[in-house]
Amino acid sequence: MSFASFSDFIAMGNHGIYVWSCYGISLAVLGLNLALPILARRRYLQDEARRLRREESK
Repeated sequence: MSFASFSDFIAMGNHGIYVWSCYGISLAVLGLNLALPILARRRYLQDEARRLRREESK
């Protein structure tokens, strides 16, 4: 498939809103799948460090 111009590429034959929104949603889901486990691990390590400090002070 070839397009005459960049704007034709973006429009995707009047289906661009659906195509690009699917790409956007997919990228958002992939980003969340990367970010959420990293944030959860960081939160877990912080909680464990607090727990260990609390146990050491007793």
